[in-house]
Amino acid sequence: MINLELPDLPYSKDALAPYMSAETLELHHDKHHMAYVTNGNKFIKENNFNEDSVEEIVKNSYNNNAPVFNNVSQHLNHMHFWDVMKNNPNGKIPSELENKINEDLGSVENMKEAFINAGIGQFGSGWCWIVLNKGKLEITKTPNAENPIVHGHKPLLGCDVWEHSYYVDYRNRRPDYLKAFIDNLVNWEKVTENLNNS
Repeated sequence: MINLELPDLPYSKDALAPYMSAETLELHHDKHHMAYVTNGNKFIKENNFNEDSVEEIVKNSYNNNAPVFNNVSQHLNHMHFWDVMKNNPNGKIPSELENKINEDLGSVENMKEAFINAGIGQFGSGWCWIVLNKGKLEITKTPNAENPIVHGHKPLLGCDVWEHSYYVDYRNRRPDYLKAFIDNLVNWEKVTENLNNS
């Protein structure tokens, strides 16, 4: 039986400032993500989920077991989220990824605008994503804990638009948070790696 574990952040808690504060990371990683891990392990055990991977648990619990799905999928989402960030103001996108963005999404500018709008347009809690769907990049959004793998998509870049992800730093200004994220916090090398591993 899988035992979920809270991963260490790949950077110090103050490494993403001023775009994401140490206080936000402390609350988000140490409290919120930890709660998904704790509750996820409890529900996996109670419901006898014996899958070999977190991804399999997410797929098999979708529309089938809400307590398992919500916590395990959020754990998967957050493992992705921590990994695709770094303090990277106006970070250069590797040419391989930039070419793919231009080909599938029109331009980097179009991609950023669509990504921000997806995040703004996600009513309530959820995520916005760049995914690979049948070999093409797409911008999508998902409600609550939903990870794109349940739709057969490969997540390349995800941004958490639950309020706990931005309220300390941006209050209710979700558009400002999304702009700060896409312009200054994306580890584009990691996104390229996700593309290559698809």
